[in-house]
Amino acid sequence: MKIVVLAGGLSPERDVSLSSGTMACNALLSLGHQAILIDLFFGLPDWDGTTDLFAQAKPLPPFRVGECEPDLTALRNTRKTGFNDYIGLNVPELCERADIVYMGLHGDCGENGKLQAFFDARGIRYTGSGSEACRAAMDKWISKQIFFENGVLTPHGVRLHAEESFDPDALPIPCVVKPCNGGSSIGVSVVKTRSELHDAIRLAFSMEPTILVEEYIKGRELSCGILGETALPPIEIIPLHGFYDYKNKYQAGAAREVTPAEISDTETARIQSIAKQVFSLLGLSVYGRIDFLLTEQGDAYCLEANTLPGMTPTSLLPQEAAVVGYSYEQLCNEIIHLSMEKING
Repeated sequence: MKIVVLAGGLSPERDVSLSSGTMACNALLSLGHQAILIDLFFGLPDWDGTTDLFAQAKPLPPFRVGECEPDLTALRNTRKTGFNDYIGLNVPELCERADIVYMGLHGDCGENGKLQAFFDARGIRYTGSGSEACRAAMDKWISKQIFFENGVLTPHGVRLHAEESFDPDALPIPCVVKPCNGGSSIGVSVVKTRSELHDAIRLAFSMEPTILVEEYIKGRELSCGILGETALPPIEIIPLHGFYDYKNKYQAGAAREVTPAEISDTETARIQSIAKQVFSLLGLSVYGRIDFLLTEQGDAYCLEANTLPGMTPTSLLPQEAAVVGYSYEQLCNEIIHLSMEKING
């Protein structure tokens, strides 16, 4: 198959995406596909439309994720031309020539549903969930309301808007402050004291104009992947220092990940059941990953759903899939296979 692996983009998770996309592209090449990696934001401005880039596909060197997210302002200033503000030149044309687009994107530019809607309008086939499901999952406030309405346990919280006044002293302590549509824990703060709250709010608002302040839940960090109709074995994440932030997610050795999680069979079954329920409630398809906190009392709090979970060397979904027999290459191929099944009905 001719496959465009779309990665990069103009998102704080850009570097994570480039790591995921590079690994996925190389995996698909090793399986005999003609896979090429395209940066959503930069595109291929020098491509004249006549060269068959798929026939020239070759393996790429690994892309390493740094300890800090990229400077998007500086990045934006380096691009001279594009299809629009967030899609680089020739990206739509190359995607139209592919049999399918493998969505290696992370963050708002690939997970908020806008790109999926654009592809739908142009008849471009892509992996993963559709536009409306992505929008519901990416907006943590929307997904939280869906959880509440359907009896899924989730931390209580309030939504704050940058243009509206609010009283910080009325917010709960301890709490977790996070951007409403962010990912990879970028802009997230665990606030233990009142003095930390103002800096946490300022940081979250620097990422986007809508943020969440949630009650702090003490518990073990678990995640459960979904592949097709199957809930994978949950994984437990144990950061060596602090919480599971951007650095601890993507720097090798910064966190210990236990797969399958060392929890009871009953707790495993319950986490998997809730993960499948959330997957269905949000209208997700093909694959995803649902994040949880499991308290000492045995309560499983659902935090959020990831529609395009990471596929980097330290990512969780490939580790979960490996437990049930999927190599990294097989996992990528299964994502392609399930997506084509969905597209073809």
